[in-house]
Amino acid sequence: MADFHQNGNIATLHNLRTRSTEDLTHELVSYSTSRKISLILPSLYSELEGEALPNILNELAQVPYLHRIVIGLDRADEQQYRHAREFFSVLPQNHVVIWNDSPRMKEIEARLQALGLAPAEPGKGKNVWGCIGFLLACADSDVVAIHDCDILTYEKDLLARLVYPVVNPNFPYQVAKGYYARVGGGKINGRVARMLVSPLLIALKRVIGDRDYIDFLRAFRYSLSGEFAMRTSILADLRIPSDWGLEIGVLSEAWRNLAPKAVCQVEVADHYDHKHQDLSADDKSTGLSRMSIDICKAIFRKLAADGTVFNEEVFRTLKATYYRSALDLLEAYYNDAMMNGLAVDRHREEKTAELFAENIMEAGRIFLENPSETPFIPTWNRVHSADNSLMTDMLKAVAADLRDYS
Repeated sequence: MADFHQNGNIATLHNLRTRSTEDLTHELVSYSTSRKISLILPSLYSELEGEALPNILNELAQVPYLHRIVIGLDRADEQQYRHAREFFSVLPQNHVVIWNDSPRMKEIEARLQALGLAPAEPGKGKNVWGCIGFLLACADSDVVAIHDCDILTYEKDLLARLVYPVVNPNFPYQVAKGYYARVGGGKINGRVARMLVSPLLIALKRVIGDRDYIDFLRAFRYSLSGEFAMRTSILADLRIPSDWGLEIGVLSEAWRNLAPKAVCQVEVADHYDHKHQDLSADDKSTGLSRMSIDICKAIFRKLAADGTVFNEEVFRTLKATYYRSALDLLEAYYNDAMMNGLAVDRHREEKTAELFAENIMEAGRIFLENPSETPFIPTWNRVHSADNSLMTDMLKAVAADLRDYS
């Protein structure tokens, strides 16, 4: 049975295994009559060919409380878009597949580029941002959930537990962040969360001192999870990073815009496994190496915006302190794994920590060379202010694609 520990910074809602999914679902159906719930699924076309997404759709088909499902489809040509429409047609709920690479959507993107408001690069952040804009233009949802399409261990209970805190009108939460144990294949997974984010936050606190923002991030048991639920009222002012710092960026926005009592984390699964990224030790432009740099930059930028002064000496000290903290945590992870009959490759973990230490310096170098870099996608409020017909035209473009490529 799970513990019931509260860290005092944000509320932690545990799964004490005392309530069934059916009971939660019945209550959510009742709430959904007055508080409409939508789901965003950012998807690469390649995920339609994987083993995770068919099971996700089978589970979602049993969910009765969803008002709409929005699928953002990336890296697809016309034939693949047509196939995706058929693939997602098993969903009984109102759903739409947004073909992000269609000629009409490219025209929408060109308008954004002309205004200087287009996302800086393709990826999950851009996909999620576009789906949020679509939902805001629909103007008929009160809660939106987001989760990935590569979850190998997906069950409908994950979604029910994720949305419940922000759907229940008796709760104060406007953002719920999912957490779980990253265990699969007889191993403890989640290297970036375990071997980068946790020791980096410990090191930052030792090097630059107490910061409320650091304590806020440290309160999350799995800060890099891709599962969020949010009230739609906060989405129009949400600044989403276009790089791999998406999850940290959303938490940073929650910290900036909301009181701590409006944010919670909720246990959504006993075990969780999904597609694993390569470490890419020899290529800092991809894989976990790229991800680690982007995450570090996101944290450094936020701390700098709140008045922290960084220089080369600070980053050198931070690298050394991080590495020592990572090795200390590795000992704890190893012992935890052994006690639970799981494996941890200590040599591989130490090599990972060495790479992340180098990437902390690389992220610091990039930050110092370009401290004004802002890889955030503009908020939808700003887009609407610059072009008040663009969101409506996006709805028309999606509808036209659905009509012409059926």
